[in-house]
Amino acid sequence: MSATTALPVADGPSLRRYAVGLLRRHPRLVVSALGLHVLAAVAGLAAPRLLGGLVEAVEEGTTLGAVDRTILLLAGFLVAQTVLTRYARLVSQVLGEQVLAELREDFVANALDLPVGVVESAGSGDLLTRTNRDVEQLGWSVRWALPEWTIAVVTAVLTLAAAVSVGWWVALPVLVGVPPLVVGLRWYLARAKAGYLRESASYSRINATLTETVEGARTVEALGLGDERVRAIDDDIVESYEAERYTLHLRTVFFPSMEIAYLVPTVLTLLFGGYLYMQGSVSLGDVTAAVLYVQMLIDPVDRIVSILDELQQGAASLARLLGVAQVPDDREATGREPVGEDLAADDVRFAYVPGRDVLHGVDLEVAAGERVAMVGPSGAGKSTLGRLLAGIHPPRTGSVTVGGVGLVELPLGDLRGHVALVTQEHHVFVGTLRENLILAAPEDAGDAEVRAALDAVDALEWVDALPEGLDSVVGSGGRVLGAAQAQQIALARLVLADPHTLVLDEATSLIDPRAARHLERSLAAVLEGRTVIAIAHRLFSAHDADRVAVVEDGVISELGSHDELVAAGGSYAALWRSWHGDA
Repeated sequence: MSATTALPVADGPSLRRYAVGLLRRHPRLVVSALGLHVLAAVAGLAAPRLLGGLVEAVEEGTTLGAVDRTILLLAGFLVAQTVLTRYARLVSQVLGEQVLAELREDFVANALDLPVGVVESAGSGDLLTRTNRDVEQLGWSVRWALPEWTIAVVTAVLTLAAAVSVGWWVALPVLVGVPPLVVGLRWYLARAKAGYLRESASYSRINATLTETVEGARTVEALGLGDERVRAIDDDIVESYEAERYTLHLRTVFFPSMEIAYLVPTVLTLLFGGYLYMQGSVSLGDVTAAVLYVQMLIDPVDRIVSILDELQQGAASLARLLGVAQVPDDREATGREPVGEDLAADDVRFAYVPGRDVLHGVDLEVAAGERVAMVGPSGAGKSTLGRLLAGIHPPRTGSVTVGGVGLVELPLGDLRGHVALVTQEHHVFVGTLRENLILAAPEDAGDAEVRAALDAVDALEWVDALPEGLDSVVGSGGRVLGAAQAQQIALARLVLADPHTLVLDEATSLIDPRAARHLERSLAAVLEGRTVIAIAHRLFSAHDADRVAVVEDGVISELGSHDELVAAGGSYAALWRSWHGDA
């Protein structure tokens, strides 16, 4: 997957299967909602019959008492329809909220299951747009559009049945309005989904460009790339404008044509009914009821068509949300159990972009309990190799194993018990410090274990100095932690997770060098007996390691102890002299 490839979008059959599955989870609510909608619609259908009968009675001569009784019946049916509609909408909205909650839970679970490499390749803009705009659009569709559309469909079907029950002749003018309605719907539906998907994709591109620009603001400023980034976002906005203009064009053609399809049956029913009445084939009451029923059809059919636009947008959003679950897994559990904790890379090659390998046949064996430092110039492939050794990415060719079992053969839960990666990137979640830490802790971990982990990473002193201690609220809206403090919290989580092998990708790079040196010394007791692979530009890590791997141009060019490599006078020796300021 290239860096510009978006996440997948689910197809129509997948949407239908998922929607049916969701509804099957709530049979009682579905049946209750439909039943109430049917009863409400039936109550509303009494009015035309009563009014038609009243007109015929007046024509033939009636009493004031009969008129009063008809009016009371009309009022009774109106009240019944109002009450039934109220509870029908209530049950529909309860159903909608439950369905939406399950959709959100499924999306979060699917997003968290995404391979990290896929997320990085797709970029953050696409996933952010699905998380924000698509979830919001789907929420609107599920809460409002779908219940209202269901009411409209039920009302339209029953109203049509009631109209035809007046006489067979009512079906003729109604059928005249069907062809333009069908043609218009087919024209619109054939284009709407693709249009709304394009519209959503354009928002993803805008978000991606904005996110990249903001996150790389210092680089943009340092290299004078401001104009280029402005042009990039302008191009994205132009594409979004064209996408929205296209969907607007669909609506401006579709809705006016539908209005004509609504009015024609009403006019024809009145004219045809009037003709039949003049011929003596039908009564005036039948004509009145038929015209009223056909007129009543306009509102539900208009809502069906209008809300269909909202449902198309909701379907496009749902397709994008479900598409996240269609990303193929990058690992396949085989059930094999590692024997030991030795880590090995055998002829490993890896490419972010097809045809352009960044690792070229790397071989490395790391014994259990050994500490290996990986050093080398920027862009040499150190972090990439570290991510493969942590099981983040599968190799293109070759294998990376722990205890003789491929890392991609282990379920993620099992893998993280063997190997874990901590990088320069870290996140402080909204909540207390304690909640931030116990995310990675065993279920039975208490404050003693949490404090021990903080002590191991030299963070206990400043945590105890906080007024609320472990109960201090951090993250967005809470106490702001410095970069070094946030990194120490990330390292404390790692200690609590207690994996056997640690891959540290410049994990202390943002901490003051003296603090980093002290932190690594504090970690030494905790890391005793574990395998540690440390990736860093600061060579004191290499000096303390059992072995040093020098990575250059995607291969390990040198491998040995610090003293051996300094004595060899190669690349590592040059780096060591440069770091110490020697000529």
